Amino acid sequence: MGAYILRRLLLVIPTLFGVMLINFALTQFVPGGPVEQVLARLEGEGDAIQNLAGTEGGGIQEEQGAGYVGARGLPPEFLAKLEIQFGFARIVCAEGFTGEPSLDAPECVKEAIPATERFMIMMGNYLTFDFGESYFRSIGVVDLVLEKMPVSITLGLWSTLIAYLISIPLGIRKAVRDGSSFDTWTSGIIIAAYAIPGFLFAILLMVVFAGGSYFQWFPLRGLTSDGWETFPWYQKITDYLWHIVLPVTAQLISAFATLTLLTKNSFLDEIKKQYVMTARAKGLSEARVLYGHVFRNAMLIVIAGFPGLFLGVFFGSSLIIEFIFSLDGLGQLGYRAAVERDYPVIFGTLFAFGLIGLIVGIISDLMYVLVDPRIDFERRG
Repeated sequence: MGAYILRRLLLVIPTLFGVMLINFALTQFVPGGPVEQVLARLEGEGDAIQNLAGTEGGGIQEEQGAGYVGARGLPPEFLAKLEIQFGFARIVCAEGFTGEPSLDAPECVKEAIPATERFMIMMGNYLTFDFGESYFRSIGVVDLVLEKMPVSITLGLWSTLIAYLISIPLGIRKAVRDGSSFDTWTSGIIIAAYAIPGFLFAILLMVVFAGGSYFQWFPLRGLTSDGWETFPWYQKITDYLWHIVLPVTAQLISAFATLTLLTKNSFLDEIKKQYVMTARAKGLSEARVLYGHVFRNAMLIVIAGFPGLFLGVFFGSSLIIEFIFSLDGLGQLGYRAAVERDYPVIFGTLFAFGLIGLIVGIISDLMYVLVDPRIDFERRG
């Protein structure tokens, strides 16, 4: 098993490198980079020159009272400084130059950095877990992700735990009573729940329970109320739980349906096998057969898939759910980064989450062995 884990760990490096390379190459063909985003904002926002470019000197902002520079055409010096700031170019000075490298010096010129070199520089930084700083927010990528993480932790953790706590007992019950009226009407509810889009269900919850047309039982936005920091600890907990009921329910609906049917079908497959008939023939009680023999084998695929399911719900935080309930999480962060071409956020999060996803894949395999020691990946290899 140790050799198998080592092989999987060694495969993480080329796999992650390939993922990053493909996505980096795709961005080279997408029109509109961060420089173009800044220029587009300058056409409508005079203050954006100083706020977004963030560099000093006369090349960034013209003298006050003369109108913003975007109205008269941007000087080449300003564009050059933007490209240098975003890492698309660098300042190269003549041999023997001893001063501070600057475009204002006649001995220095701007030189474009090739895409291949930019990619290697980026990967070198990422290997040391240096993810850089957001282009437009003046905050490190790691700090930005940590700032948005509470929303994703809330939606992912609670949705996954509740889905397992409800779906596994329900799936077992449906398998035991397969074909009964209980199985029929619960299947109808599950199929209907799976067919309802999450965002539509979220709107329904909001209209009915959040002050739309019927009840005003739950708040509309955020994870906590104003002044939450001053609440006593028990009120903090109740306020937090009060806020997450609707978004977690909306996030839960599709995962709940999928996991319930997966559990039922897994148990049905095991119940029909010969060893179950043998155990019943020996006079074992139905509960002993179900939970002593069937449960371990049937739950193999469900339990072992927990890390992957949790990762999918955790980092696949629904953008629409966040938007509807005014939750500023990883979903909205990824969307804004893509729209703004905020490459450090895009590639930094892609690298981190891609690495976590590959590691979770290895953990899932270990879970299979933990649940059923008869599985031997080393012998299979």
